Amino acid sequence: MIKSKYNWKCLQSERQKAEQLASDMNISVVFAELLLRRGLVDPESADKFIRGSLGELHDPFLLSGMQEAVPRILRAIESKEHILIYGDYDADGVSSTSLMIRLMRHLGASFDYYIPHRSKEGYGLHIHAVDEAKRNGVSLIITVDTGISAVNQIEHANALGMDVIVTDHHEPPAQLPEAYALINPKLPTCPYPFKGLAGVGVAYKLASALIRQVPEDWLQLVALGTIADLMPLVDENRVLVSRGLQSMTEQPIIGAAALLRVAGGKESSVNSTTVGFSMAPRINASGRLSHAKRAVSLLTTEDHDEAEEIATELDLLNRERQQMVENMVQEAVRRLDDDIQNGKKIPDVIVIAGEGWNVGVVGIVASKILERYYRPTIILGIHPETGECKGSARSIPGFDLYEALTECADLLDHYGGHTAAAGMSLHKDSLKAFDQRLNEYAAGILNEEHFIPVITADLECTLDEISIPLIRELEIMAPFGMDNPSPRMVIRGAALVESRKMGRESNHLKLSLRQNGAVIEAIAFGKGHLADFLTESARIDLVVEAGVNEWNGSVKPQLMIQDLAVSHLQVFDFRSSPSPLGIIDEFAKKLERLKSGQSAGSAALCRQASADRYRSNLEDSILWVYDKDAGLIQPHGYSDNNKEAASITSLFMLELPETTEQLDSVFASFPQLERVILVHGHQDKYERIEIPTRDSFKQVYAMIRAFASAAMTEEQLLNRLARQTGMSNRMLRLTLEVFEDLQFLSRDNGKIVLNPNPFKQPLDSSLRYRTIGSMAEMEHMLLHGKSAQVAEWIIARNAAGVS
Repeated sequence: MIKSKYNWKCLQSERQKAEQLASDMNISVVFAELLLRRGLVDPESADKFIRGSLGELHDPFLLSGMQEAVPRILRAIESKEHILIYGDYDADGVSSTSLMIRLMRHLGASFDYYIPHRSKEGYGLHIHAVDEAKRNGVSLIITVDTGISAVNQIEHANALGMDVIVTDHHEPPAQLPEAYALINPKLPTCPYPFKGLAGVGVAYKLASALIRQVPEDWLQLVALGTIADLMPLVDENRVLVSRGLQSMTEQPIIGAAALLRVAGGKESSVNSTTVGFSMAPRINASGRLSHAKRAVSLLTTEDHDEAEEIATELDLLNRERQQMVENMVQEAVRRLDDDIQNGKKIPDVIVIAGEGWNVGVVGIVASKILERYYRPTIILGIHPETGECKGSARSIPGFDLYEALTECADLLDHYGGHTAAAGMSLHKDSLKAFDQRLNEYAAGILNEEHFIPVITADLECTLDEISIPLIRELEIMAPFGMDNPSPRMVIRGAALVESRKMGRESNHLKLSLRQNGAVIEAIAFGKGHLADFLTESARIDLVVEAGVNEWNGSVKPQLMIQDLAVSHLQVFDFRSSPSPLGIIDEFAKKLERLKSGQSAGSAALCRQASADRYRSNLEDSILWVYDKDAGLIQPHGYSDNNKEAASITSLFMLELPETTEQLDSVFASFPQLERVILVHGHQDKYERIEIPTRDSFKQVYAMIRAFASAAMTEEQLLNRLARQTGMSNRMLRLTLEVFEDLQFLSRDNGKIVLNPNPFKQPLDSSLRYRTIGSMAEMEHMLLHGKSAQVAEWIIARNAAGVS
């Protein structure tokens, strides 16, 4: 058994509506059902979604403040005023700044730009930067992707005689700055119909209002910033990003082309994944570890050599960033796990601060900690000299970070952001109170259900339904991203053909799956360790996204696994291993790699006579023994066997049980059992049981009658019978018990006494006779059965025992 990481939610099928839409649009029913999932219920809305054009974009003058901003900027350009573009250091801010630079060049403006240093200055408009702008002769400041919270800074600019036009997309605070113009679709009074623009999207709208025909290649910047900032890829964002990706594919700007080359991307197939996972991290690395100006230079240069130099520099910074993140994540996990081991529970909101931690990567670390523990997470870097803490937060559905930080506003020097992501600064002396206040606030909002991650799938299907034509239809729904995810499908009960680890560090998983005659390969990134927990008889449930694998002229479907589960007991066959204890030790270490909740406890089973031999090599907590009366017990250390047994999920069978009743009792006692690991060896020949037959019993009985005249002890009789029949001593003892059960003989002081006038009874009227048959079947299966047969037998036996 392998538990899923997420709770799976599959949207309700609308087959009848899908069939009608499919007929109206001449598309497959599966594709039609996916369109319905996006709220596209008629051919008109679906066609608009699929074929959206720039002509359908909203009028930029619907944005509040645009009517005031445009004439002010045109007047500044005409009057040769010096303009300052003030941006942010993340990928959206860099894209916004780069687009405005291209706009200013296009308009022939006198301008400069400024982006604060992430770790030295932090987010937002700064008074010292305003003062510097004044000294440089700036009379108009245009902010991009920032400024909506800069009340004091803009008041200061006004006092110095400078106008400020704010273009932003972040949540507006209760008090708005007194800017010359505020352009933000999220302003309560703004009538703009789409609220999901990125900062670069708002900048593009300003450019559209100023010059009407915006150059097509500027949309590459819009696509980059919108995808990187995780904005919803619906409405006009879908159009802007789609056209931007197309432009980047056909004729990328010089900086984008250089970035794609160092990232290993194929310029012929640039998509949202390429941007989100290859390009954006390198752009962000500039602001995180150096200065975002380098990324701006890359996206605005017309010099190929300069572009190659900067792209290489950003690639190296990104690698440095990755190592830095890994070190910080390990330290944060260590602290949390130490607290858990000391009896503390995982807090509702995780707040971890580290002295000297690079504030440029705290957001990435927060994302990774959230993924591991599924709690709203805030990671902060503490300045070792000033004690100032700068942090970044990531949240889960149901917990609004901006509202939560607002509840702590009196403890913070600065904060801002969205529902799901935010940034803040405060002094380290306020950290304890900040942590406490956040968790008190969370206690009134969050419950246990919030801490269980959910993955939503569009539909349930089988492998044979996933074809190349269907996948080509799905590609029409791209670009994929926030609010328009790649279609996900649930597949249940696929048979495992092959599993193996892949990648340089064997950290990825590759499966070959079969269902209804179709065989498809599937990839799961970061799940290579699960290969150790998949048996050849596994039936796998999956949540997948479908794609195409093209290699050497071959085109076939390929699945990207988002989550997987094996819902049945699994049996691992290590029978007759020369080192069963080594198998237990190795497998136990692998069990530790499973995520929390995947593995609770382990037990190793042996017979009572062998307990002392194994105890010297196994902890008492793991060693259990078969018991004639109780089924199984722990020989030492625990008084409540039932409670301990209820926590066992992994069972190592060092030795076979003596009876089938013992085996059934084991399964009944371990109700949470997920896997059985067979490590028992061959059975001693003196212990072997045969499936009883009437002839073999008749033969033994005849011999006993022949030997009865001689004065023999039971042991002597057994030894003579063993020589004559070739049966094991154990089998012969059981045979004597059957005869005794049928009253054919009795025992008296170690001797066998025959009943001279036994009552004739059929053998199968003896309970012991029937027991021998089931014992022989069990031992033959567990000792000699093929792995698949043994697994099927144990799974069936366990199901019967648990029920």
